[in-house]
Amino acid sequence: MTLTSWIDKKLSLYTKQKRYRSTNPVMAKDMLNFASNDYLCLSTHPHVQEASRTAVERYGCSARSSRLVSGTLEIHEQLEFELAKFLGFQTATLFGSGFLANLGVISAITSRKDAIFEDRLNHASLIDGARITGARVHRYVHNDLNDLEEKLQKSCEPGKKIIITDALFSMDGDIAPLKELSELAQKYNATLIVDEAHSIGVFGKGLCHQLGVRPDIVIGTFAKALGGYGGFALGSTAVQSLLINRSRPLIYSTAPPPACCAAALAALHILEQRPEMGKTLLTRANYFSLLLLGKKSTSQIIPLIVNCNDKALHLSSALSKKGIISTAIRPPTVPVNTARLRFSIYLNHSETTLRKAAQTILETLKEVP
Repeated sequence: MTLTSWIDKKLSLYTKQKRYRSTNPVMAKDMLNFASNDYLCLSTHPHVQEASRTAVERYGCSARSSRLVSGTLEIHEQLEFELAKFLGFQTATLFGSGFLANLGVISAITSRKDAIFEDRLNHASLIDGARITGARVHRYVHNDLNDLEEKLQKSCEPGKKIIITDALFSMDGDIAPLKELSELAQKYNATLIVDEAHSIGVFGKGLCHQLGVRPDIVIGTFAKALGGYGGFALGSTAVQSLLINRSRPLIYSTAPPPACCAAALAALHILEQRPEMGKTLLTRANYFSLLLLGKKSTSQIIPLIVNCNDKALHLSSALSKKGIISTAIRPPTVPVNTARLRFSIYLNHSETTLRKAAQTILETLKEVP
């Protein structure tokens, strides 16, 4: 089979299953967007934009090299220092993206003799990070502590045990039982890694900090609530030293652009000065969830599960025509038969806007076959 025929076969299957995707530029400024991750609207904050422009003028558009060659600039070290201090860790280590941070951290701390335990609904970057290690991967039922403990008890790998979870699951909007996971990690002498990509900023310094949980490593990103781009890992000085010497995405990638670092620093300062932003956002998300689903929300992410891929596509298209952007989320991003529209609530969504949007969505649901 040639590459072309193989591609044609795959794309034909995706089309048949209503899983075919394409990029869709968002150009209509007058539309109501529920599909981005800029939860606190910091990507357009004037201080963040100005910091980014100033960094370009001072450093140029690129770091021009990897961190270990000549790509470590003053602004990288400043961001790492302030980030670690703000979030209460000994060190922070920057990566080009959150996806690269997960690949780089998991592959750096894991050997083939280890056992990895992952929530079934973890983000793809956490799953891929585990796969490339060659270690045995055990995937436990979503947020099921009994299933996880049973797997921990039965595992017989000679190396380390590593538990990995998202703090806030990006497609369901629910929260991991972080306290109980920490207790299991201590009980079985396991390493605990938590990805706080969708929770840092919205939940202040993160859900782990809020719940008094201290994982071995926390992974985060600037691309969600902080409104920028890039990823980071928080941990001990020993963890940072290992990443610098062993993490391939860090060693072999050009360092994050200085403009992104400056934007992240500015966003971090705003978050320090206005810690109430996340609480305000969560209050509005709860208001919207009660209107749309008739139940309280646990986060700023509200999923409207319609099960059928075709219905999700039709609903997304119908809402787009009414001025609402909400992308149809289908397998493999979510499990089979759980297609949905994922509504992200932002700080600039007023209660009036949310009320009108919920009414439009409920009316459109009745119209979609």
